[in-house]
Amino acid sequence: MRTQKLFWLTGMLMAVLCSACNRNQTYQHDQGFVFGTIYNITYQSIDNLQTEIEAELQKVDDELSMFNEHSTVACLNRGEAVDTGAMFNEVYQLARKINIDTDGAFDITVAPLVNAWGFGFKHEQMPTPEQVDSLLKIRHQMDFSAIAKGYGCDVVARFLEQRGITNYMVEIGGEVVLRGQSPRQVDWRIGVSKPVADSLTVEGDLQTVLMMTDRAMATSGNYRNFYEKDGHRYAHTIDPRTGYPVQHNILSATVLADDCATADAYATSFMVLGMEGAKAVLARHPELEAYLIYTDTQNVLQVWYSPTLADKIVE
Repeated sequence: MRTQKLFWLTGMLMAVLCSACNRNQTYQHDQGFVFGTIYNITYQSIDNLQTEIEAELQKVDDELSMFNEHSTVACLNRGEAVDTGAMFNEVYQLARKINIDTDGAFDITVAPLVNAWGFGFKHEQMPTPEQVDSLLKIRHQMDFSAIAKGYGCDVVARFLEQRGITNYMVEIGGEVVLRGQSPRQVDWRIGVSKPVADSLTVEGDLQTVLMMTDRAMATSGNYRNFYEKDGHRYAHTIDPRTGYPVQHNILSATVLADDCATADAYATSFMVLGMEGAKAVLARHPELEAYLIYTDTQNVLQVWYSPTLADKIVE
């Protein structure tokens, strides 16, 4: 009788432990809309935290959004006096650091030039050289679009870490932060899109698939955003140093870094710097990795990537 009771208690204990184990393996999958794009977040947790996650993303929007008229950056761009918060200051300082490191290739004050060329793309009225020169001298507006999505990923990642969650994937508009393991109990598989010059393409083919963890990744590209006039292709990426759209052979730049804001900013910088400029930056920063897709002199698609990425490429 005593033995039977012992077996029964042991069985109950194992059942409870297995039940707890199964609950601990639960992964939440949240999707929504933020910063003008879609986000997808997968994380190991018994509880669904989407409401809290969206509250964190709203904090980023309140500081950095160009489209939120009450945001810190919108107020500053209108010349209003406003106290800047911790998030704004953190991103501003990072943007300033990368601006210096890339010799001006990354510049959050490029907004007036982007707007001028964007208007030209839509109405086929390109800004004149005189207008470009004028805008180069008068740049008082800030635009964090090339770093905000990456920073938003970092903010969500920090929130999850604070909740004791160590297995997660945060993706906002293609920018990604990865930690721990996926629901399959292996590293995360992340695709790099094949450059397709079709602005209507939503889900294109993948150029490659990377398998990795404990890393952040961001991609910038010109292959969908361009305008052709008189036989010339004008990219939507504006070189802040010249005031003109970049014209070189890089179609997309994917950058891996320890945090996503850094990856996001350098991906944009590489689109401005071109192949040799990007490689020069990478030579100075061994903590960064890159996967660059470009066209050769015969207009054939080619790929260059950091040697350390070789063991992460699975397809």
